[in-house]
Amino acid sequence: MTLDMIDRRGLVLLGCGKMGSAMLEGWLDKGIRPAAVTVIDPYPSRRLEELAGEGLRLNAGLPDNPAICILAVKPQMMGDALPQVGDVARGDTIVLSIAAGTSIGYFERMLGDHVRIVRAMPNTPAAVGRGITAITGNKRVEDTDLDLAEELLQAVGQVVRIEDEAQMDAITGVSGSGPAYVFHLIETLAAAGEAEGLAPELALQLARATVAGAGALAEAAEESPAQLRENVTSKGGTTAAALQILMDEGTGLPPLMLRAVKAATDRSRELGE
Repeated sequence: MTLDMIDRRGLVLLGCGKMGSAMLEGWLDKGIRPAAVTVIDPYPSRRLEELAGEGLRLNAGLPDNPAICILAVKPQMMGDALPQVGDVARGDTIVLSIAAGTSIGYFERMLGDHVRIVRAMPNTPAAVGRGITAITGNKRVEDTDLDLAEELLQAVGQVVRIEDEAQMDAITGVSGSGPAYVFHLIETLAAAGEAEGLAPELALQLARATVAGAGALAEAAEESPAQLRENVTSKGGTTAAALQILMDEGTGLPPLMLRAVKAATDRSRELGE
């Protein structure tokens, strides 16, 4: 049903950077025809130019009443970019934004409060199809609109729905910014290995594979992360010695992570004001 609607009415993608490109490739893999997609991007990639040769509409006139318009430009560029798709918002097109820190209220002020707006918060693992995206909509949005947005976003990973847009700030603090925390964990774990005498290349390889493997296991296993941790922790062993440091209630990872997520959440609220 979703693909039929897009095939009949078309899809508009405003901005095609890393996230937009990842979504586009996912849609094409799902069976959406290049000819059903219109991309507006001032600096098109070679891949976009190739797809234009297969029927994708690149920086061309917009369809009269597309099924959905995805806003994938950076928040600081949104004010300049939105006028390019203003005419689309006059119909019953769904407007889906993946711009961090940009509220539904902002789009209602810019496009009109009659527009059906879905706000999404994806994260960068979407580039490899392993992202997770939270979505919510304004009062005009119906369940079928969220179904369409969810199906499109599932092309790059998992999707969760939330009722209260205010939760987006905390979601930004956990999953939106979260990949950077994990990347830093890899950096610091590798640096710690170097400090214990490992070659830099070996330490980084070990750290990358360990974090990636543990994450995959945590996602696939039926046990909770706490149980998985206990499974690899022998009393008086090496893991227990490390966890005594990491789990310290005053100086360990728990209070540090609380402060980090709070800082990101607070900043997200500030940017949205």
